[in-house]
Amino acid sequence: MTAGGVPWRNGGRAGTYQPRRIERPTSVGAVQRAVMAAVASGLHIKAVGSGHSSSGISAAPGVQLDLHDMGGLIDVDAAAQRVRVGAGTLLCQLNSLLAPRGMSLPHVGDIGRQTVAGALSTGTHGTGSVHRGLSSHVAALTLVTADGSLLRVSGTENADLFPAVCLGLGALGIIVDVTLQCVPPGLLHVVKQGEMLTEVLEGFSGRVRGSDHFAFSWLPHTGLAMTTASTQVSPEGRPEPRGRMARFIGDELMENGVKMLTSGIGAVVPAFAPQINRITARVSGGRDYTEAVTRVLASSRRVRVQEMEYALPLAAVPSAFVEVHTLIERRGWRISFPLRVRTAAAETAWLSPSGGRESGHIAIPWSAREDSSEYFRAVEAILRAHGGRPHWGKIHQQDAVSLARMYPHFDDFLAVRERLDPERSFGNPYLARVLGP
Repeated sequence: MTAGGVPWRNGGRAGTYQPRRIERPTSVGAVQRAVMAAVASGLHIKAVGSGHSSSGISAAPGVQLDLHDMGGLIDVDAAAQRVRVGAGTLLCQLNSLLAPRGMSLPHVGDIGRQTVAGALSTGTHGTGSVHRGLSSHVAALTLVTADGSLLRVSGTENADLFPAVCLGLGALGIIVDVTLQCVPPGLLHVVKQGEMLTEVLEGFSGRVRGSDHFAFSWLPHTGLAMTTASTQVSPEGRPEPRGRMARFIGDELMENGVKMLTSGIGAVVPAFAPQINRITARVSGGRDYTEAVTRVLASSRRVRVQEMEYALPLAAVPSAFVEVHTLIERRGWRISFPLRVRTAAAETAWLSPSGGRESGHIAIPWSAREDSSEYFRAVEAILRAHGGRPHWGKIHQQDAVSLARMYPHFDDFLAVRERLDPERSFGNPYLARVLGP
């Protein structure tokens, strides 16, 4: 345990919080003791993952739990293709642990540095109209509840709580372990190329159905969309991986180096953003390769951004995107970061932004060093008008009243919260806003 006094900032640097104290438990028992001690002292207690979120979802002004020492494999059920892992396991570590055992996650998000518990609690997803987010792969999990007891939740144990706790926003307890349903490892054939934005939007539905994983990004002030179409191939197929230099250029130079440069220049001299984006679009180039699913879908992203993201009904994505495009040009904003579109299958978790419907996720990043409020509020109004639901880990202005209208099971979730944490021991200002006091 360490005393507070050191400010903690979230991934988008949009919020700074100073915990009263920080604890780094190494066992489930230590988590239980930390929770009971915090409650006895009248302090709120929150677990923090890798701090990737832009919102205040993991803010811990009372006791902050760092669970990175509670990672790794706990149990492996090879016959059922299931693994039980510690809550602090990073997704990139998990991929490495599964591969030697002939397993892989069915689907992963694109940020490998997230912890399993943090990714679950914020609704992390990848892309693919037939693929659901990480919470859909949970077979069971264990919570430490507000009285310090352990609560096991699965399809057969406390099953009535399962749709709430598998995407619980950190509001229901401290996740200490998760059992994930895995599949045999697979290969993806990936085609990345530049295409005209108008053509991508006009053929969006067909492109989504034409591959297992489809996504595109648009650099504002250009007419070009960078598309990524990934299709599952036979596990017996032969990988055609990128070479070391090609991987460095694609994953490191383009994903991190160029974005750091463009965001830096764009922040200092916004007028240069259109020229920078046009140059970036020209040098991005096309790529075609076949690699393991986990090497394709998860990446190491180190550029710090504020980000807003909304999940829309899939059919609404093209028209909403055109409105955002028009807004940017009409306002004369100089935007250096690309807007990104991904898709997701309908999910059953009560608070999943893709709950009950196929969705398209539109992500709107902004420099962590600039004021995003005007831009985000204007874009958010468009996305809300098209039936959008905000990503819990990203910036948004919604509250419990507006969110209750978006989620059919919102009141059911609140009832579970009242049952498991009536004193709001796991609360913080963000949760008070989005769930109510």
